[in-house]
Amino acid sequence: MKNFYKIFGSFKFSFIPPLMIYLAAGVSGITNIVGLFFVKEYLDLSAVFLAGLGFWAGLPWVLKMPLGHLVDILWKFKSILVIVGALVMAASSIIMFFLIQYKSEMIAIFNAETWFVISTLLAPIGFVLQDVVADAMTVEAVPKTDDQGNEISFNELKSMNVSMQLLGRVSIIFGTLLVSMINLFVFSNSSDMTELEKVTAYGNIYLYSLIVPIISVSGIFLSFFNQQKRYKLLISNGINPVKAANIIFNIPEVTKPNLLIIIGSIFFVIFTLLVGTSKMALSQEIVFVGSFMIILFLLFKLSNELDANAKKMLIGTAIIIFVFRAMPGVGQGVSWFEIDVLGFDQEFLSLLGLIASFLTILGIFVLRPLMEKSSITRLIVILSIAGSFFILPSIAMFYGFHEFTSKLTNGLVDARFIAIFNTALESPLGQVSMIPILAWIAQSAPNHLKATFFAVLASFTNLALSASNLGTKYLNQIYVITREVKNDLGIIKTPADYSELGILLIIVCALTLIIPILVTYIVKKLKLLSY
Repeated sequence: MKNFYKIFGSFKFSFIPPLMIYLAAGVSGITNIVGLFFVKEYLDLSAVFLAGLGFWAGLPWVLKMPLGHLVDILWKFKSILVIVGALVMAASSIIMFFLIQYKSEMIAIFNAETWFVISTLLAPIGFVLQDVVADAMTVEAVPKTDDQGNEISFNELKSMNVSMQLLGRVSIIFGTLLVSMINLFVFSNSSDMTELEKVTAYGNIYLYSLIVPIISVSGIFLSFFNQQKRYKLLISNGINPVKAANIIFNIPEVTKPNLLIIIGSIFFVIFTLLVGTSKMALSQEIVFVGSFMIILFLLFKLSNELDANAKKMLIGTAIIIFVFRAMPGVGQGVSWFEIDVLGFDQEFLSLLGLIASFLTILGIFVLRPLMEKSSITRLIVILSIAGSFFILPSIAMFYGFHEFTSKLTNGLVDARFIAIFNTALESPLGQVSMIPILAWIAQSAPNHLKATFFAVLASFTNLALSASNLGTKYLNQIYVITREVKNDLGIIKTPADYSELGILLIIVCALTLIIPILVTYIVKKLKLLSY
């Protein structure tokens, strides 16, 4: 109860506008389950291809740093960036709706796989535009003065910044909670649906997803109304209108364009497009290495804005989080195994999502003391141990452990029971590692570079997700997993083969445990501080 009071006791109405954009990011997951089943049932795409597509879809997030600098320069026009992002997201959803509901007309232009790739690449572009603005708005949302115009104390500001960042994560997860409830309702009788009914449901989900850009744009309007409301409140409390305007509509120091960031970003975009659209071998690897060098260079240059201790803290934290997030995953193969072998359907996966979302929100509140008191190094060690531990149930079920427990408990502890139990334990941990560093940036970043500093670490850590996708692709090339693929006549083109999934799960589990902890130990030995 004390943790709930500490969070909501610091809550301000000005928090709501960025929280609306974060909520939209969470609701955007409404299409995840549909996308999984649509790819599996209607598109002939391999696990290796999907891992590669994940790499390209992650690149817009790597651009958060240059985009953050652009937002700082064009802060007065932040609303336009949010609206542009909303339009791009809407275009992604509309493409998938028409592809599902009017497939013959769409494939007359491009094949279904091409449309899917276009939609997949458009969505993150829209999200990243909005996310950069929302991150900077979290700094603006924390008032520096009270309703009488007096400056707020440092400790109170720190408490509000932690609450703001924590509630931002909660908003994202609450969005996924709403999504899970919608999916659970839509697919409540999925096992009894005909193919036509499934296609209609899939299409409707993408139609419902158009609510996402509407939610995010509403945050901009709420921000405007909140500023007007507080301006009138300050005047009614006897504050001079000019002073009140300076407090509410405080325009930060004009951000001068940083030529290094701009030139580096232009070079990055040109480099990525040229290599990405070429047919040269290892194009993803070349883009990753080039992106890594450019982003690393920009990171070091921008860190010069900080003092020596803060600079070391930023670099040390960036290294640890990069390695933690760069660990390869299993890929789509484990989802296909759960669907084909364990019998998980749309309804059950929606239920898992609902449980995960609810417990993540609860877990974030419960784990607040851990986030406040623990360094990033300690958090990453804990999360690495937990992350590897939660892969164990999947390994166990691949080797038939659920069959043994089901017989022992008369069907109670079956595959679905184990999946629910594992989800309940795992849920809160995914969001924990980023909250302390986000709060530190909100507290320490220069006001005229707020969006840039938020984007610095985000670009670097999102590049880590690209590394993770590459690692996932390599592992899937070594340990090949295939699902059953049929042609239009029902003839099997590719048989299902999950024989190598077990060793793949074991390797991912070992890497998740060992590598981040080893790097954390090295960073501590080098005496790079962490928040």
